[in-house]
Formats: sequence, structure tokens, C-alpha cells
Amino acid sequence: MKDKSTHPGAAPGHVAAAGPSASPSWNILKKCLLVDGIAVVILAVLAFVFTNADGVLSVLFGSLLVMAFFGLSLLVGHIFSKRKPRAVISIFFMTYFVKVVGFAAVLFALGTPPWLNKPWFLAGAVVCVLVWQGTEVVIFSKQRFLLFDDPAEPSDGKKPKDTSP
Repeated sequence: MKDKSTHPGAAPGHVAAAGPSASPSWNILKKCLLVDGIAVVILAVLAFVFTNADGVLSVLFGSLLVMAFFGLSLLVGHIFSKRKPRAVISIFFMTYFVKVVGFAAVLFALGTPPWLNKPWFLAGAVVCVLVWQGTEVVIFSKQRFLLFDDPAEPSDGKKPKDTSP
């Protein structure tokens, strides 16, 4: 029986299942940095057109601060997913705490520099958060994760029986 719904150029026979994505946190981090970088450049150009260099510095400061703290959890997830895969959720929780407290500590310690343009700082931070989160959700939804780690062959050395009809 031939499957009539297949693409005419599809190869006949068995198609092997794809494995999990290699290093999902690293893939997400790279793509988020790329997309966010493009958004930051666009926003910095707009800040320069509508204000001055202080607006550009404010956009860069707000967005780079957000990117640093958001990238921290993905980088830590990438490092620890290979070394301690069972501890990744706990590590993500700890980095979330570091992100919130660290972000507040940086802002509190720096205060308000005289060059800071508050509306452009806020715009840079908010746009960066929204673009980062959107990119992260889209890229995460396309990742493949290994849910079951079944051995390829049984431990007794015999080949598995073909149960297909």
C-alpha cells in the first residue's frame, strides 16, 4: 500500500527519527542576542534622530543591562545542562533570583547618571525585554528535547521484534 499523502520527491522506506537539539540553551542565547542586537541598533538610531548622544547612551545602557541579565540564565543553563542535567531547574531558579536582585542592585548602586535620558532608557529596556522574550519563546518552541532515553537495542543483545503491521 502506498501513502498518497507523501511528497512526490520523498525517499521511500524508513525515515529515522531526529534526535534532541544539541545545546538548546546556547541556540536560544545566540538567536536572542542577534534579534535583540538588531532591535537595539534600530532603537539607538531612533534615539539619535530624535534626541542626542545621551538618548543613544541611555538606550544602550538599558538594553545591554537587560541583555546581560537575561543572557546570564541561558549561559548558566548551557553550562550546567551538560555537567549536572538534573540540577538545571534549581540552577535556573537561583539565576532568576540573581537576575532580579542583581538588576535592582546595579540600578540602585548607579543611581541616575546626569547623562541618562529616562524615557529612552525605559524604551531600550522594555523593547529589549519584549523582543528577547518573544524570540526566546519562538526558538524554544522549535527545540527538540529527548523525553525517553530508550536503548537502541535490548540489553540481552537480541534485535527487537518488528511489531509493525
